[in-house]
Amino acid sequence: MRAVVQTVGRASVTVDDEVVGAITDGLLVLLGVTHADTPETARTMARKIHELRVLDDERSAAETGAPVLVVSQFTLYGDARKGRRPSWTAAAPAEVAEPLVTEVVEALRSRGATVATGRFRAHMLVDSVNVGPRTILLDL
Repeated sequence: MRAVVQTVGRASVTVDDEVVGAITDGLLVLLGVTHADTPETARTMARKIHELRVLDDERSAAETGAPVLVVSQFTLYGDARKGRRPSWTAAAPAEVAEPLVTEVVEALRSRGATVATGRFRAHMLVDSVNVGPRTILLDL
């Protein structure tokens, strides 16, 4: 599982002209799933995201109550080492990835996080204003 975590002043996801998820002063998480990932991987990722000390004064969302916007993004597993057209073979198929993304979201919520989401398998417009900027890559 791979996540790009960014500190944001605001972030939102729009699908078909409808805002489906939005936060202010929190974390935007772009989340990719690969074939070997399991529910345990998802719970570990949720813990890492929630406890990541990347907010002001080296604090975490767990400490500050900062909200999290989770957006599924299979392209995090794109491989463009050969040629110009990325290969997506390392990304888990949607039927595998969707429940694991849901597991991350539910694990964050069970830890007390306020979580907004994008919409799986939709064409999403992701808007964000990065703070810092601070961007961390988590790879499990």
